[in-house]
Amino acid sequence: MDTQSASPFDILFEPVRLGPVTAPNRFYQVSHCNGMGHRHPRALAAMRGMKAEGGWGVVCTEEVEIHPSSDLTPYIEGRLWSDDDIPPLALMAESVHRHGALAAIELAYNGLDAGNLYSRLPPLGPRAASVLGGSGYDPIQARRADKEDLREVRRWHRQAALRAKRAGFDVIHVYAGHGLSLAMQFMLKRLNDRTDEYGGSLENRVRFFRELLEDTKEAVGDKCAVAARLAVDELLGEEGLSSQGEARDIIAMLAELPDLWDVNISGWSNDSATSRFEKEGYQEPYTAFVKSLTSKPVLGVGRYTSPDAMVSAIRRGVLDLIGAARPSIADPFLPQKTRQGRVEDIRECIGCNICVTGDTRMAPLRCTQNPTMGEEWRRGWHPEIIPPKKSDKEILVVGGGPAGMECALQLGRRGYTVVLTEARRELGGRVLLESALPGLSEWRRVADWRLTQLRKLPNVSLYPGSPMSAADVLDSGLVHVIVATGARWRRDGIGRNSWHPIPGHDQPHVFTPDDLMAGRLPSGRVILLDDDHYYLGGVLAELLTQNGCKVTLVTPAPEVSRWTHFTLEQERIEKRLLSLGVTILPRQLIASIHPQAVTVTHTLTNAETSLPCDGVVLVTERLPEDSLYHELKPALAEGKLHSLRVIGDAEAPHIIAQAVYSGHLAAREFDEPPAGDVPFKVERIAL
Repeated sequence: MDTQSASPFDILFEPVRLGPVTAPNRFYQVSHCNGMGHRHPRALAAMRGMKAEGGWGVVCTEEVEIHPSSDLTPYIEGRLWSDDDIPPLALMAESVHRHGALAAIELAYNGLDAGNLYSRLPPLGPRAASVLGGSGYDPIQARRADKEDLREVRRWHRQAALRAKRAGFDVIHVYAGHGLSLAMQFMLKRLNDRTDEYGGSLENRVRFFRELLEDTKEAVGDKCAVAARLAVDELLGEEGLSSQGEARDIIAMLAELPDLWDVNISGWSNDSATSRFEKEGYQEPYTAFVKSLTSKPVLGVGRYTSPDAMVSAIRRGVLDLIGAARPSIADPFLPQKTRQGRVEDIRECIGCNICVTGDTRMAPLRCTQNPTMGEEWRRGWHPEIIPPKKSDKEILVVGGGPAGMECALQLGRRGYTVVLTEARRELGGRVLLESALPGLSEWRRVADWRLTQLRKLPNVSLYPGSPMSAADVLDSGLVHVIVATGARWRRDGIGRNSWHPIPGHDQPHVFTPDDLMAGRLPSGRVILLDDDHYYLGGVLAELLTQNGCKVTLVTPAPEVSRWTHFTLEQERIEKRLLSLGVTILPRQLIASIHPQAVTVTHTLTNAETSLPCDGVVLVTERLPEDSLYHELKPALAEGKLHSLRVIGDAEAPHIIAQAVYSGHLAAREFDEPPAGDVPFKVERIAL
C-alpha cells in the first residue's frame, strides 16, 4: 500500500504543539498503573518503550509519588522522592525517546488517598478526615494540612518537577483527577470545610491546584510542557465536580494556564469502566465542553480502539489528542498500523480490565488480547516480532479456543506448517460462547482478531467441525501435537467452598454454565450458586432474568462477584442485578438440592434455610478436558509422537487472558531448548 497517499487517518498524524515541545502525532498514551512502578524499572521502561516503538507520540508514566508522606504502599507506583529515584525514571524516558516519542510524567501527591503504610508518616488532607485509599476501609485518618504544610507540598512538587526534567521528561502532568490527589480533594466541597484562603469559594478551593501549576511552569516550563490533569465530572451530581457545574468553572478559571488540558471523569471505576457497562467514546458527553473554553490542546480518553472514532473525535472538535491506556496495552502498535492502513490488524481492547488487575493485585500487568504485555523485558517478547522456525516440523493443534488459536497463529508466524482442528463448527471456544452473553459482545474480538490473522497465513490450515480422537491424531501422521481442548463446568457443585458433591446435584433441573451457554435454560424460580466469584455468575443471572426467570443468587462470598473489585466493576454488577430484581444472598452455600427447593447454609452460623425453586444453576469450578492428552501420552513414550503438550484450560482452567498467554508461550517454546528453572529475567536489588 502507498502510505504516502492521502488517508482518512492523516489528521491523527499531525504534530501538536504543547508549550515548548511538540507531540509528533495525536496518539497519547495517558498515565496508567501497571504493577511494575518503582519495583520493576527495567520491565517498566521496556513496556513504555514498546508503546513508543509502536507509534504513540507521547508516552506517560503511571502516577509518581513525590514524597514519603504520599506513599501508596502496597500499590506499586512510580516514585520520585529524592535524586536517588531519578535513574530508574530516566531509563523509561530514554526508552521512549529512542523511538522519537515524548516522555511524560504524572506527579502525584495523594493526600487522603495515601495511607503511608511504608513511610508511616501522617497523611495530609484539606481537613482531618478518614483516608479513602487502600482498602477503602483502612483505620487511618489524615491530619488537616496547615498553610506551612501546603508550602512544603508545593516545594516537594517543585523539586519533583525539576527532578523529572533532569530525568529527561518532556511533559509534566499536575494531577487533579480521580479524587486521588490532594489538589482535587481541595476542590471538593464534601472534603474541604476550610475557612481560610484555601476553602469556601471555588476560587479558593482551586487555589492550591493553581499554585502547583504556576510553580511547575516557573520551575520547568522553559523546557517542559505542563499539563493539567482534571476530572471534569464525578457522576455524583451536586455532591461532586460536574461538567455542567464547578468543573466547567474551573476550566474557565484556569483556561490558558497549562500547556495542555488532560481531562476525564472520576473516580477510577468510572474512568476505566468495562465494556460490559460503557462503550467506545463514552466520556465525550462529559469532556466535549472543554475545547470551547480554552485555546490550549485538549487530551481525553474513552477507550478509543477504532481509528474512525478517533478521527471523528478530532473533527467534531471534542479532542486534540487521543488519549489511551487500555487500547495502548492491547495493541502498542495501534498508531503504526493505522498509519499503514492495516486497520484490520489492530488488536482491539475488549474492555475486560484484566490490565487493571496489575495495579489492584500488585503484580505486573497482563492483557487478554496481548500476551506479550509485561513480558517485553523479562522474556524479551515483542508483540509484532517472533523468532523464525528452527526446522520444517509440522504441528497439529487440537482445539480452536483462545489458547489453540493463539498457539496456531504464533507458530504460523514463525513459519511452521500448522493444522488447527476444532470440534465445533466455529473457532473461538469459550470466547465464542461467553461473548454471546449479556454485555460481553466485545470479548468476541479475542477470537475474531485471531481468525482474521490466521486466514492470512497460507501455512496454517483450519479445520472447524473436526472432533479428534486419539486414533484420529495418530492417523493424521503429524508427530508434534499440542492439545488445547478447554474445560467444562462441574456438575456436582464442588468448588472452593463446597468440598463434596452437593446432594441432589444429579437431578434434571440442575444446570451448569455450559448448559445455559448451549441454550438449555431453566424456567421459573432459579437459584444460582456462584462459587466462581468473577463475572460469569452475575452475567448468567442477568441472562436468566432476561428470559423471564426469578433469580436468587447465592454466594459464599460477602458480596456478589467479589473478584470483580479488582476489575473495578463489582459495584456496577451488584447495582445492575438489584435493578433487575435479582435477590442476592451473600455468605450462603447450597447444602442440598431437592425437587422443588434447595437448602442453603450460612457460612458463618451454619443456619439453614429452605428456598423454593424450579431450577438450580451451579457456577463453581471447571474440570480440564484433558482426556485426549492423557490418551496420547503412551504414544509419546512409544515414539509414535515426537512431542506432546497440553495448554490453556485443558492444562489448568483459568481466565481467558491466561489461556491466550499459555498458547503464546507454547508457540515460542516449540523447538527451543528448555528454559531452565526460572524461565525469565528477574529484577533484584543489588547488595
